[in-house]
Amino acid sequence: MNRPRPLTPERIREAARHLAGRDPDLALLLARHGPPPLWGRPRGFATLVRIILEQQVSLASARAIYGRLVATLGEPTPERLLAAGVDKLRGCGLTRQKAGYCHRLAAAARDGGLDLATVARLDDTAAIDALTRHDGIGPWTAQIYLLMSLRRPDIWPAGDLALVASLRTVKRLRRPPSRERIVAIASAWRPYRAVAARMLWQNYLARPTVVP
Repeated sequence: MNRPRPLTPERIREAARHLAGRDPDLALLLARHGPPPLWGRPRGFATLVRIILEQQVSLASARAIYGRLVATLGEPTPERLLAAGVDKLRGCGLTRQKAGYCHRLAAAARDGGLDLATVARLDDTAAIDALTRHDGIGPWTAQIYLLMSLRRPDIWPAGDLALVASLRTVKRLRRPPSRERIVAIASAWRPYRAVAARMLWQNYLARPTVVP
């Protein structure tokens, strides 16, 4: 399997300089903000649950819900989520849909249908395919897991709203870009699209009106 080498802070600095040499807009971001943070997350089931909670809500809202979940159950494990049941998960602030996703994902992890250790050994395409077979894990969730937890260097979550907003500003686009345009712009940043994404997120969070 052609599994990419995970990013480290040193590799991010090198990749950011490489991208800045190829794209003057990213060069401006690097000069303004410096290299982006790694923003790494632990591998494993709890992180995947947290990313599911972040779907279509603000990071602050997801953080609060995850905090209530941890306060009630402890760190999320398949066994704890299965024992809690959907109703108790909903009592922690999860929507019915997300409670169902997390409960079914816990069953898959317990029964071996979801093996995150195996996912970590796969190449990017195979890893995303393995994750998105499960209800509640779409492309964005799988991509964020690979980008943040597995620290893959060339993941590009084209559906991320903050990423698209920052891209539009940095590239001075008059209209919201189509998904095809977003993918086309990012293709110039291979094989370090995940580093370009971090640079764009860093720029988005640097705006005075944004609260991370």
